[in-house]
Amino acid sequence: MESNILYQWQMRELKTDFVLTESPLPEVKENEALVKIAGCGVCHTDLSFWHDGVRTKKEMPLTLGHEISGTVIEGPAHLKGKNVIIPAVLPCGHCELCENDRSNICQNQLMPGNDFHGGFASHIVVPHQYLCPVPDSILETYSLEQLSVIADAISTPYQVMKKSELKSGDLAIVIGVGGVGVYGALIAKIMGAKVLAIDINDEKLEQAKNNGVDAVINSRGLDAKEIKNKVREIAKELCVSKYGWKIFEFSGTAPGQDLAFNLITFTSTLSIVGFTMNKLEVRLSNLMAFDAKLIGTWGCKPELYPEVVDLIATGKLKIKDFVETFPMSNINDVFKNTLDHKYDKRSVLVPDFSKN
Repeated sequence: MESNILYQWQMRELKTDFVLTESPLPEVKENEALVKIAGCGVCHTDLSFWHDGVRTKKEMPLTLGHEISGTVIEGPAHLKGKNVIIPAVLPCGHCELCENDRSNICQNQLMPGNDFHGGFASHIVVPHQYLCPVPDSILETYSLEQLSVIADAISTPYQVMKKSELKSGDLAIVIGVGGVGVYGALIAKIMGAKVLAIDINDEKLEQAKNNGVDAVINSRGLDAKEIKNKVREIAKELCVSKYGWKIFEFSGTAPGQDLAFNLITFTSTLSIVGFTMNKLEVRLSNLMAFDAKLIGTWGCKPELYPEVVDLIATGKLKIKDFVETFPMSNINDVFKNTLDHKYDKRSVLVPDFSKN
């Protein structure tokens, strides 16, 4: 690959194949860094842009991808040559929201693969303020491309676990243990909770159980009442309170969200993490009657990324069982297979740029 060429797989129309393009590397401004991409994860949000018609901020043609790791090859001296994670949400750092500890929802934020060309490429130019360095010690266990999942799949559930005020001894109910939800389940376990995973895929549930989740329910064919009765039985078996359940909806489906709302009990907190365009009909008065909380979350503020990296560096969070890498030239097949739920692990695309 020529060092002065930028290769990008671009989306030009909805539901059509990505197209490989070549152009000169862009110029780097004073507040920016040029990162050579090691890997970029495939996220449900990318599928929403490509297949479901969710609008991107930047018009097509657009290079998707916001779950990125790589090496800084041009930028400030303290970062040059460093391996980094690029936060999926890049805030401005000085607005009202940023100054009030809500930088993840900064209204001036920039998101790779949405506001500007993203990570399904050989290189990317990004603001350098919030790049998160990767310590060399992690690379003795993981490749840099595997660590790209920190940018969203791990950092997003980490933020929501903290935001939910989850504490040791709580019952954490994780609905959907796919490429993001499984990390939510493992992080909840690290934080001392008893963790119940709910999914319709036995393989994903078995994988979660093998990695320390306390209990599982396959919800296929069960109605909300049957599932809630099972949850009560499991709560009793795990010796946790029947109150104050922390419920996390990761599936990004209407049935998953409906189930999550129906599991609310006294003093519960329900956190919505998965995204869907579908709408629900719910009785919001349940929140009043149960003195419960319903919260949303968007990405993860960059200030928390070092904490996430530390979980992996110290061996508390192990990720190898949940990541699978593919050559980036296979992007069209990977997107179609992901849409068809053919993978049980998070797919990470690694630059190769064959036209085949």
